[in-house]
Amino acid sequence: MRSPAFPVTDDHIHIDPVNGRGIEAAKDFLRAGGTHLFIVAKPSWSLGVSASVPNDYTRVFDETIRVAGLVAECGVVAFPVLGIHPAEIGRLAERMPLSEAAALMMAGLDLAARYVRDGKAVALKSGRPHYPVSDEVMTASNEVLAHALSLAAECSCALQIHAESGPCEDVVQMARVAGMPVERVVKHYATPDTPLHPSFIAKIEGISDLVRSRRPFTLESDYMDENSRPGAVIGPKSVPRYTKKFLEAGSITEDDCWRIHAETVQRVYGVDIVL
Repeated sequence: MRSPAFPVTDDHIHIDPVNGRGIEAAKDFLRAGGTHLFIVAKPSWSLGVSASVPNDYTRVFDETIRVAGLVAECGVVAFPVLGIHPAEIGRLAERMPLSEAAALMMAGLDLAARYVRDGKAVALKSGRPHYPVSDEVMTASNEVLAHALSLAAECSCALQIHAESGPCEDVVQMARVAGMPVERVVKHYATPDTPLHPSFIAKIEGISDLVRSRRPFTLESDYMDENSRPGAVIGPKSVPRYTKKFLEAGSITEDDCWRIHAETVQRVYGVDIVL
């Protein structure tokens, strides 16, 4: 296989050897020209975990790290991202009071932060529901998100957030209160109007305008790797394929590729991106 001319990084992907294609998906990414993956922990229920105490999340985090190791063995640099999916609050609140559900999620994030401090993961993930919920649930979810921001600040790591579509402007003040640099708060599945760091789905339109604006951004597939939903959100080859497509169309240059896939990733996540 020919050595790539520049790195290609997907900063939000799921790899699931149990419920999906697993390492074969990572190999597809590699064959398409991909070099670096941020392997994001899947929701606990997708791995059959129904948490009642914080240590129940250990199985989710350990599996994410195990999968990242398998991905690395096939030639892709893999960075684990650990946290609690914001939709967890609804599932937990079916079995316990809302306050206990939020407390359990925060304790799970404490555990994820321990992995980051130990060098086993590079970033945290959190957020709030991206679908209609009661005011009480949204308030509790924002408390969980605020806790995640504080943990990321303490760990000096990035925080990926899964939240409603749109700017999420209020998170800027939440980050400032927590002492968390806004440029390291990554809006997963971002829209251009966010003041947070945008991670765009790879097929985003108008990339040439974004590049010309010199705004830092990263690209993702949000590939879910579930056999029941093949190719959702977009496939594992998408980030390298769209990068190549943009390059061949003249929408971006090789210098832009280095900036998007290496320089920006390094600044946001504090990792080394090298070939």
